[in-house]
Amino acid sequence: MALEMKVPSPGESITEVEIAEWLVADGDWVEKDQAIAEVDSDKATLELPAEASGIITLKAEEGDAVAVGEVVCLIDTEAENPNKGGSTDKKSEADSNEKDAKNAPSSMGKGDEGGGYGGKPEQEIAKKDNKTEDKKDSEKAPQPNDAKKTYASGTPSPAAKKTLDEKGIDAGSVKGTGRDGRITKDDAVKAEGKPSMGTPGSGSRGESRSKLSMLRRKVAERLVSAKNKTAMLTTFNEADMNAIFALRTEYKDAFKAKHGVSLGFMSFFTKAVVRALELYPAVNSMIDGKEMISYDFADISIAVSGPKGLMVPVIRNAENLSFRGVEQEVKRLALRARDGEITVDEMTGGTFTITNGGVFGSMMSTPIINPPQSAILGMHNIIERPVVIDGDIVARPMMYLAVSYDHRIIDGKESVGFLVAIKEALENPIELLMDNDVKKALEL
Repeated sequence: MALEMKVPSPGESITEVEIAEWLVADGDWVEKDQAIAEVDSDKATLELPAEASGIITLKAEEGDAVAVGEVVCLIDTEAENPNKGGSTDKKSEADSNEKDAKNAPSSMGKGDEGGGYGGKPEQEIAKKDNKTEDKKDSEKAPQPNDAKKTYASGTPSPAAKKTLDEKGIDAGSVKGTGRDGRITKDDAVKAEGKPSMGTPGSGSRGESRSKLSMLRRKVAERLVSAKNKTAMLTTFNEADMNAIFALRTEYKDAFKAKHGVSLGFMSFFTKAVVRALELYPAVNSMIDGKEMISYDFADISIAVSGPKGLMVPVIRNAENLSFRGVEQEVKRLALRARDGEITVDEMTGGTFTITNGGVFGSMMSTPIINPPQSAILGMHNIIERPVVIDGDIVARPMMYLAVSYDHRIIDGKESVGFLVAIKEALENPIELLMDNDVKKALEL
């Protein structure tokens, strides 16, 4: 019987997916739970596993948009696996070919009889041999043109050589009209060379086109919507990362040895954002029509770069997580996003987003809000810069911070205060994020 495979629902709000790539061909034998296709939703790329073993018949093409619940392939579960019985058929075919070859007449006839397939009389063979010898002798004989050639043939005169060099023309491409074929200055002046490999007109100028994945199209649509439908504004500040550098240097080895994850920057930033959201709850809100929704929890979205585009998994209830809990969750989600295993549910429902362009070397940016959220924090690279502290110029590891926000719901005073609260927590983490007990906060 033929099993109809339908598109499963990737998530509550998704009604359509796109066949990104078939991993098997029509008529292939597939095993149960084998990945047979990659499907793109507007939030992630997911693998479609075979529901049974059998011969597959594809009912949709790559690039087709199919509704959730629509049949995309059939699997004949009663078919036999062709890989198990293929050797007998191949052997019989080989035996048959060998038998035909033995019964076929020889392609080489007997020369003395002048008959058979391909046979030729001796007279014809002799004539052919004589012609071949004559041809060889004629090739060895000196040709009339060769006799006229001298050292001057194809050699430019000094004036001609200078002209050819200035024009970038190889002397071998110019026919000389002087005595014994010498290249004259007049020949060089009249010569027209081809553009060299280094000229602007040379080299490859090809182009290629490829279809955007559903995920990339949806990301583009949402980003344009965020720019067009929000009153987006960005405020900037900078943070001295010296205190966090010192903490990581002192405790990173013990932290990793006990918890199995590194003590990175993301846990400090997540904890700083959670604290700032508690101080400025309007930033943890969003507009829904004519209403404002405020949240008493912090679901922090972390923007990560996946193999097919930007993905934004969510750290749930970040306000309840320790430094260890944040680092473990960040690592888990980042690995799942990188490997294409992230689910739609893991990317739904964030209340605030953190994006880190610093890992790519970004010094400063204006991050775009992740709708329907109202704000986003942009992290950047850390660079030692001269700063003034108590009247002295010292070198400190500094990071520029940026918060983009929807001015319809967040006032300038709140956005600036929110970013200053993050800056203060990053510059004084022991007091503001660890309650003056580092080992307890890091669970060491």
